[in-house]
Amino acid sequence: MACITEHYLNENTLLGVWKIEEDLKTLLEMVQFGPEDKKKFKTFRSTSRKLEFLSVRALLAELKGPESKIVYNKNNKPFIKDGSHFISITHSNKLTAIMLSTRERIGIDLEYMSSNISALSFKFINRKEKITKDRNNKRYHLYLHWCAKEALYKICDKEGISIRRDITIFPFKLEESGDIKGKVHSERINEIFDLHYTRYDNYALVWTKKDYDDKCFKKKKKYSPPAGS
Repeated sequence: MACITEHYLNENTLLGVWKIEEDLKTLLEMVQFGPEDKKKFKTFRSTSRKLEFLSVRALLAELKGPESKIVYNKNNKPFIKDGSHFISITHSNKLTAIMLSTRERIGIDLEYMSSNISALSFKFINRKEKITKDRNNKRYHLYLHWCAKEALYKICDKEGISIRRDITIFPFKLEESGDIKGKVHSERINEIFDLHYTRYDNYALVWTKKDYDDKCFKKKKKYSPPAGS
């Protein structure tokens, strides 16, 4: 077993993290594929992508049992097939994390901090955002911005949102773990979210959750499981 974290954020919402230490054969033995999973798994060419896919299913089975299955809507947003939970998924360099909630919309993202993210920051940092000038902390600060924006992108269904233009992360005190506020403002969405972050080894991890009654959409949308579920 490689589930290294299982944490209830409240009575409705659970966060789990899986460190991928198994080989393909071992993970395949831990997962019960449904028809959709078999079809999707066959499309992957790289071993790393197969391991990520299997680790998500293994972690879900560890948290909620092997009968829990993942399906996707038209925006490739994942849901639990029976409609019992919202789910958000992330993985990077041997680490997988998922959030599950029975009533809260959720978004999570983690990144292994290896690349020269400063060279790419123009793609996701906007003029309203402030990045530390401390060279020792700048990379972590940038990764937290990126993860926070990805988490907000996911919680708002990914539809029609520009990560650079429509999502703004407010200035925050940089620590090992802490809280962030972020705003999503687009044609359909105008809402401020609370986010939480932490560093695990060389990973940045950010998540957000909001009760489903607190709509970020201007027009009220009723939740239902995706087609085919």
